[in-house]
Amino acid sequence: MLIAIPRETAPREQRVALIPETIAKLVKAGFQASVETGAGLKAGHTDAAYRTAGASIANDFAGCVAGAAAVFKVREPSPEEIAAIPEGALLLGLLGRGEDPAQIERYRARRLGVFSLNAVPRISRAQKMDALSSMAACAGYKAVLLAANMSSKFFPLLMTAAGTVAPSRVLVLGAGVAGLQAIATARRLGAIVEAFDVRPAVKEEVQSLGATFVEMQLGDAGVGAGGYAKELDEQRNELIRQTIAARLPNTDVVISTASIPGRKAPLLIAAAAVATMKPGSVIVDMAAESGGNCALTQAGESVTHAGVTVVGPLDLAATLPAHASQMYSRNEYELLVHLAKDGKLNVDFTDEITRGSCLTYDGRPASELAPAGKSA
Repeated sequence: MLIAIPRETAPREQRVALIPETIAKLVKAGFQASVETGAGLKAGHTDAAYRTAGASIANDFAGCVAGAAAVFKVREPSPEEIAAIPEGALLLGLLGRGEDPAQIERYRARRLGVFSLNAVPRISRAQKMDALSSMAACAGYKAVLLAANMSSKFFPLLMTAAGTVAPSRVLVLGAGVAGLQAIATARRLGAIVEAFDVRPAVKEEVQSLGATFVEMQLGDAGVGAGGYAKELDEQRNELIRQTIAARLPNTDVVISTASIPGRKAPLLIAAAAVATMKPGSVIVDMAAESGGNCALTQAGESVTHAGVTVVGPLDLAATLPAHASQMYSRNEYELLVHLAKDGKLNVDFTDEITRGSCLTYDGRPASELAPAGKSA
């Protein structure tokens, strides 16, 4: 079974879907691998390393995917790339949850079996395939470094000949994987950290990292399916905004990670609240791609308001291409070995992981895939 790893061409993307270490494991297991030249270079992996792992090197996308039974991507392929993928092949990557009907139709026209790591069910059996958590951990870490670099203050307490310098105060909004990693990173840098989340169950995790949990009487109103946050009514949202606004005058850095799967990010920080922060303060809004948690956020830009810098970073995980690719490669590997046994495809739609992660298969939309009693 031939697998293909083309070079990523999306803006800002520096990751590669599979690293040489993973390729070597797959080759040993009976797979063949084709890698597009330069695919891993930005993540620190040369063509020579892939050859040593047992892969062949192709000069372009078409040559890479020719004859492939499965194509591994990080980001969604372009229409031109989809047209070059062999009809009926598998396509694995961070491919959304089916939000783009036009893209789904392109996949169906080629009868591709599309499996998205965005859609892998959040169950214990699928933890090794959880690329969203892997990439969120990378992003949460990098967001704090970005904030520390832009802040006008030290993060840690410093005792110097010139006197004592107080530590920065950091507020993390959202305590999912990205938020927890942001908390841990800010604490490692010596900051005093507070965190807020609409899900009360994360309080112990926040406290275990040495941060203070900002209490609000929301009950389980913010807890959705699978433990994700869910959208709240406007009255509760206004209460949250007021609670956050009250803490901003004494906050030096805000790391905002709050998001709701498939929905616009909740507005947590009004422009008027930003103006109450001290000049030189920084807000890093990790929800910029889905609309932002701050009213002033501009995706991909840094703006200054009343002396406060508001950053809307995009693709933060891609700025750590070496380790992000290492983690992502392991996630992709686990999904492949779930779908292929002994080097041969074994796509079984009675399985919850297979069914949940599939966007389309053999020209059929996910809604038509058998919930039980049928394999493909």
